[in-house]
Amino acid sequence: MTRIPSKPEILDWISANPTLTAKRDIAKAFGIKGAARIDLKRLLRELADEGHLEKRKKTYQDPDRLPPVSVLQVLAPDDDGDLFAKPMEWHGTGVEPRVLVIPRASDPALGAGDRILARLTLVKDQDYHYEARLIRRIGTNPRRALGVFRVGAEGGRVMPVDKGSDREWIVAADATHGAKDGELVEVEQAGPKSRMGLPRARVVNRLGDPSAPKAVSLIAIHEHGIPDSFPDDVVAEADRKKPVGLKGREDFREMPLITIDPWDARDHDDACYAHADEDPRNKGGHVIWVAIADVAAYVTPGSALDREAKKRGNSSYFPDRVVPMLPDRLSGDLCSLHEGVPRACIAVRMQINAKGEKIDHSFHRALMRSPASLNYEEVQAAVDGAPNERTGPLLELVLKPLYAAFAALVEARRARQPLELNLPERQIVLDDDGTVRSVSFKDRLDAHRLIEEFMVLANVAAAETLIAKASPLLFRVHEEPSPDKLDSLRETAQAAGLNLAKGQVLKTEHLNRLLAQAEGTDDAELINISTLRSMTQAYYSPQNFGHFGLALQSYAHFTSPIRRYSDLIVHRALISAHGWGKDGLSPQDIEDLDKTGLQISNTERRSMVAERDTTDRYLAAYLSERVGDEMEGRVAGIAKFGIFVKLDDSGADGLVPMRSIGAEYFHFDREANTLMGSDTGLVISLGQRATVRLAEAVPVTGGIALELLALDGEALPKGRRSPAGRSPRRKPTKAKRRNDKVKRKVKRSRS
Repeated sequence: MTRIPSKPEILDWISANPTLTAKRDIAKAFGIKGAARIDLKRLLRELADEGHLEKRKKTYQDPDRLPPVSVLQVLAPDDDGDLFAKPMEWHGTGVEPRVLVIPRASDPALGAGDRILARLTLVKDQDYHYEARLIRRIGTNPRRALGVFRVGAEGGRVMPVDKGSDREWIVAADATHGAKDGELVEVEQAGPKSRMGLPRARVVNRLGDPSAPKAVSLIAIHEHGIPDSFPDDVVAEADRKKPVGLKGREDFREMPLITIDPWDARDHDDACYAHADEDPRNKGGHVIWVAIADVAAYVTPGSALDREAKKRGNSSYFPDRVVPMLPDRLSGDLCSLHEGVPRACIAVRMQINAKGEKIDHSFHRALMRSPASLNYEEVQAAVDGAPNERTGPLLELVLKPLYAAFAALVEARRARQPLELNLPERQIVLDDDGTVRSVSFKDRLDAHRLIEEFMVLANVAAAETLIAKASPLLFRVHEEPSPDKLDSLRETAQAAGLNLAKGQVLKTEHLNRLLAQAEGTDDAELINISTLRSMTQAYYSPQNFGHFGLALQSYAHFTSPIRRYSDLIVHRALISAHGWGKDGLSPQDIEDLDKTGLQISNTERRSMVAERDTTDRYLAAYLSERVGDEMEGRVAGIAKFGIFVKLDDSGADGLVPMRSIGAEYFHFDREANTLMGSDTGLVISLGQRATVRLAEAVPVTGGIALELLALDGEALPKGRRSPAGRSPRRKPTKAKRRNDKVKRKVKRSRS
């Protein structure tokens, strides 16, 4: 006779296996077959009636789940000295879960009654349900600084690396955390000022050698003036926020809106769902839902949170850390669409036809509860025929309809012809100590493209709605390339034997035609990079000048309000335009739109530069152990002081100084963008294959120096260097005549 599990056993199974919640999964887990399934069905119905389970379609889910980032209240230590905490945000009706706090050596001492923000991990086979790692103690926001530690008689001092700070910090002997002289450390304020009037600090993070990889991003953050700590009033305001309820919102908690993000994502600000359109007038069409975290419900105009978010403009992303626009209580908790917990959102319902063209849309302020937080790789694997325990139950109901809608959007994209650059994104993977483990290029999956297309469509819908309602907003503007940059791109194309038409209004389809000509050739990467360099930089503006790269007339950022202030402005505009509440655009928001657009465009560029500097330093650190090795690459830039070569395996750019190229004088031709040897007539141009030797890699600066060994597989010819102190030979030679011929050819092509 088949044994029927008890109700507690069923609840324990569902809690430990949140994605295997269909009746057939539960039956399989307990070996229930045949007529015994009737008894299982009865038990599940009873558990649902008692409020222990919620039935969603054909699955049962435990409502008693905590968000991965939660506010906890610390309890008194138990008899074994362990520290437990109780959750402050609890939506379940069952037994409140026990949470064990796992302290780190650098954590402050916690006592009964302390409220903390913590990151939770679900555990199995323990007498508690979660383990918690402290993010910070609520109500305290100690100042932090980055500096070099210097040993003293009674502890030491820290000299900040921040250019704007000349005040040292005093560190007591028992607060050094074992720091050594000359180490880069992160400190936080600890107690009142010392007798000398200097602030007291304790070391919370030892980063070792200031030139070591672990220090790279922190140095870039401070160099570029990116705020990496929140003022006390901002943190206090965030800590006072409570979860938003259903009042004034539509109830979307039964809609299977899933999040799809990178595997290491810390926040989830967008979710999606799609299904076939049941409207008989739209045969073959689809309905797409995109739900975005309702940050505007928590960050109101003129508040301390609002002022700080505008100041930061956006979150900044580095290989080892994120500098968020909003404090953890919001970015990692209340405004993150975590699996299994109710969250406020603004959602857009979009109706597309069989060709992927949007024929209707509407916006909704709602409360949602995501059934799953998935990553790109597992979603793609599921659709490709290899589902796991998380994606399997969602494959037919959620994932396949998403991909069906995406296929229609791909058709519409082909007709629209946005710019189709093929520039793989680098991925730097770090070990726990900050050492670069590997540098590779990220795979571009259909799962990535799906989310991108859904987000673009939602952004278009937001812009169109606000234009129709005559509402002020910030557009995402990308203007067409300047004539000078187009001329430069045209010359590069001609040098590669390709053609970019002239004398017509430039459209992205013309550039796509050029990129298609280059595809599969040795010049493909060069043409892609040159096309990117010809583009203007996108920015935010209350005036609509269109988005050239996406081939769209109206475009606004709506889909990432956790990370971008521009999106928060658009959310507020939607709230005001729909009359959803008093947390919409304020008169001051409207008056400051021009200034806000300029401010956040500048902070975006600041983050881009800091992120690029960090990447350069990590790449230099990664390559520093390979000095002397031969490598392959391609000439990616030419200047009067040398050439830049992009290395194949890492994507790093290194400089070959002019003085080290061959053994002759090289003439730099700015118009033709070439170098020409005065003796041999060797011409070096963009896109040539290059064999180089790594001469130097300096992690502190990110500088990489190379020695050129061969071009297009042939060793450099041996020319002559002029004796020291004498000018190089400049009289007309065969090389000079050849250079003149190149100039005449370029001149004719311009006429």
